[in-house]
Amino acid sequence: MAIIKRQNHPLRILHLFRSPVGGLFRHVCDLVQAQLDYGLCEGVVCDSMTGGEFADDKCARMEPLCSLGVYRLPMNRSVRISDLRVLNRISEICRSVKPDIIHGHGAKGGAYARLLAKRLSLTAIYTPHGGSLHYDTTSVSGIVYLGFERLMKKYTDGYVFESKYIANEYQRKIGSSSKPTSIIYNGLNEEEFMPVSCQKECKNFVFVGELRKLKGIEVLLKAMSRLTKLRDASLLVVGSGPDADFFSSLIRDLGLESSVTLMPPTFPATRSFSRAECVVVPSINESMPYIVLEAAAAQVPLLATTVGGIPEIFGPHADHLVPPDDPEALADAMLSALDNRENLQKVAQCIQKRVRSGFRVESMATETLKLYEQVLHAT
Repeated sequence: MAIIKRQNHPLRILHLFRSPVGGLFRHVCDLVQAQLDYGLCEGVVCDSMTGGEFADDKCARMEPLCSLGVYRLPMNRSVRISDLRVLNRISEICRSVKPDIIHGHGAKGGAYARLLAKRLSLTAIYTPHGGSLHYDTTSVSGIVYLGFERLMKKYTDGYVFESKYIANEYQRKIGSSSKPTSIIYNGLNEEEFMPVSCQKECKNFVFVGELRKLKGIEVLLKAMSRLTKLRDASLLVVGSGPDADFFSSLIRDLGLESSVTLMPPTFPATRSFSRAECVVVPSINESMPYIVLEAAAAQVPLLATTVGGIPEIFGPHADHLVPPDDPEALADAMLSALDNRENLQKVAQCIQKRVRSGFRVESMATETLKLYEQVLHAT
């Protein structure tokens, strides 16, 4: 693809999102790096209060690559009066760097991007990454956040949905849009397609991710409680997050201290795959989780739930997925994994081939650039 220009200068993209952790952060970092190869000018605005040393280091390494700059501002997860200060600061940044497109990621980044588009007459692209679309339409939070999404439709110039599931959820909960829309899967780099073998004296299962109830860790622990009554089994939980204390207490309450080990996050997350025989992703809600893609690329045995875009990753092997929020079903699947390791390994090999062919960073960047061009031609 030729370098995209706008008014005789390379296309200028400013990415807005809140938290520099997890899959959303990885998605933006990969997208920025890949778009630089097409000669685009890139900039990033994100939260300064989360991510710790990992985010500090990653943002510092991105800064010399981003000609529009890397800016970190204090952003709260929930809606606060401080959001007005953040909006004013991002407005100043936009007036200074003059982006052609502001690309909002997630609920907060999407809100900032589209409010700024209204205020500054800018072009706004929105990638939900789940975000507000995870809310139930009948809950108070859902009524508020989904109502806001409906209001923002008229300020959205284009949409990137990272799975068919999220595209369908948007249409079901928010409604259809006449603006340019594309379903673009998250992608991996070629070097990630290296099989990982478990270490000596590894655990039976490992969970890797943010310690939040949405990730299904409570379900996983209850499944472990059932499983350990039938067999000796061990679980490693790798991560940190807002519900860490709750899960520590639950481990004690379920009497799992000898079976479950908690460990701080490691980077990259794939380092944790070698610590167990099988990766477990028990999520209750997801969009297009990188941890499933990374586990598939590493060709490790994988148990995951039928949520979000995970069935799109598994494709014809989706019948191996587990119902969400069901400790009994998950315990049965974990018991089967212990008894049928060779079969699970064969499935892992098939899923790796599927991910290698359909989930690549190069495709993610190319398809996103095509959407940018479509949006610019339409505005």
